[in-house]
Amino acid sequence: MTLLEEGCPAEFLQLASENKSMPQENDFIKWFNIITQHTEIKPENITIRLVDKTESQMLNKQFRDQDRPTNVLSFPSQLPADIDADYLGDLVICAPVVELEAREQNKTIDAHWAHMLVHGVLHLKGYDHIHTEQAREMEQLEKEILVDMGFSDPYAEPV
Repeated sequence: MTLLEEGCPAEFLQLASENKSMPQENDFIKWFNIITQHTEIKPENITIRLVDKTESQMLNKQFRDQDRPTNVLSFPSQLPADIDADYLGDLVICAPVVELEAREQNKTIDAHWAHMLVHGVLHLKGYDHIHTEQAREMEQLEKEILVDMGFSDPYAEPV
């Protein structure tokens, strides 16, 4: 099954990583269908780019002045106001960082990938976790979406 067969645009998912622990394309489709149910965001509204540490670090340095790779970067669309489009922006997810974090946090790799996808999409939708109330609202929605995907609460303390 390809994204095009599912009605997703070809640019929805860009593979720029050789990492072997990345989920399959059909996992992203399945997860995104659940995200859509909660947010009404459609695949044509975003682009997801899966990268290695070098690209993640370069983008993180350039746009956030942090000289290290990071798990997910969200780049909201900055289309001119006179252009009527539903494009929300781009997500860049660093495969090696997500894999490492999953191991460190004792999570399955798929659970952490799904969490990073949800987290990034919610940032594109305008959610943030800078202020306590916004963080609670964002985390609650993340939990709801991830439970619908079949994963546990990503913020729960390990037992």
